[in-house]
Amino acid sequence: MSKKTRKKSSKGSSKNSARKATTAKAARGGAKTSLKAPATKARKAVAKKPDKPDKTAVVQPSHKPASKPLKSKPSAMPKPDPKAISKEIARPVSRPVPKPDSRPGPTAGLVEGAKAPSFRLPRDGGDSVSLADFAGQKLVLFFYPRADTPGCTREAIDFTRLKGAFADSGAAVLGVSADTVKAQESFRNKHQLAVPLVSDEKHEMLEAYGAWGEKSMYGRIFLGILRTTVLIGADGKIAKIWRNVRVDGHADEVLAAVRAM
Repeated sequence: MSKKTRKKSSKGSSKNSARKATTAKAARGGAKTSLKAPATKARKAVAKKPDKPDKTAVVQPSHKPASKPLKSKPSAMPKPDPKAISKEIARPVSRPVPKPDSRPGPTAGLVEGAKAPSFRLPRDGGDSVSLADFAGQKLVLFFYPRADTPGCTREAIDFTRLKGAFADSGAAVLGVSADTVKAQESFRNKHQLAVPLVSDEKHEMLEAYGAWGEKSMYGRIFLGILRTTVLIGADGKIAKIWRNVRVDGHADEVLAAVRAM
């Protein structure tokens, strides 16, 4: 090999080795740079100033003392007029006066030993009858609620059956109700009654003898005839009163009282 060729090859090899050295150095420098980069960024992050507060964050209100409530002034009340007050005091208070109970009770106007109330009323057959017609004679008055009803029918039939016995004891018998004369006649004819039946449509005799008053039936209170029997002596005075009469056996009980007089 010639000297020129050896020089060229030595120069080429030196250049190649220089390039390789440079490349290796560059590679080592890049590795160092890549290894140091995170540490550098971390140091920069530590050294970085703290973040500024977020302007959109909710700001808590400061605790200030509550304002005092406004005091409302009382409305002005009108002053009372002394003249109006004096008139109001002097004005009389009107209260409804309770009306006396005019409804007769079971004993209204009738007690034993009292004088029998007088009466004059129409009877069946078209005639009238009065207390004076039986002066000096004992008289039995039986007051019944309504003609031709079961209880009243039995009672009227019993007094008819004993009419002769009453006559023998010196007593007359009259039946009294608020039915019309026509109703009394139909009642007499239907059951062949032999005692006179008196019609007191205005309740005058019924009230005088205490046979008109309050009654109750099925929880309802009303005014009506109270089944009553009155025995009048020959002296014109009340001898005995039977109230709330029970029909069965009643006529016989009255006859016994008449005989005992």
